[in-house]
Amino acid sequence: MVAAIAVGLAVGVPALTRDDPAPSGLGAVVAYEDLPTTHVDGDQDYPQSPAVGGPHANAWLECGRYDVPLREENVVHDLEHGTVWIAYDPDLAADDVDRLAELLPDNGILAPYPDLAAPVVVTVWERQLALESADDARLSEFIAAYGAGETAPEPFASCAGGLTDPQGGVDSGSDSGSGEVQV
Repeated sequence: MVAAIAVGLAVGVPALTRDDPAPSGLGAVVAYEDLPTTHVDGDQDYPQSPAVGGPHANAWLECGRYDVPLREENVVHDLEHGTVWIAYDPDLAADDVDRLAELLPDNGILAPYPDLAAPVVVTVWERQLALESADDARLSEFIAAYGAGETAPEPFASCAGGLTDPQGGVDSGSDSGSGEVQV
């Protein structure tokens, strides 16, 4: 079985995902299955916001805290590697953003996300949870349950060595502001 999974990963077959329900207290986790892992050029129109997987850029972003919105196609590549993405409403109070940064795992990305449907949304490959505040205990529970890449096609890949340009090296045609990653 292990050999079959290793061969599947080597040839690009999507990883198996857990069939068990969300851990107790995390019943609001939305699960998506069988998302493609293809590398593509250009922008994608993701059906979820923020995206939870699917076709993505060839390059990933360095994990850490960003103060500007990110190019989603690059973040989705991070999700494929098992990264935890914490997106927050750009109007969230600075103290709340600092609280999220304290909870950010080493394999995590924290960044504002315009037009977010909830104040905070935490995402891993094929799993997502909307939260009403930075103090919601379910954030830590979600990270504990899914933060080791359990649902990711490439769970042992790293975000180390990723791009530090929040726009993934793509000229967005506008000044994106300070994009320095804080690690």
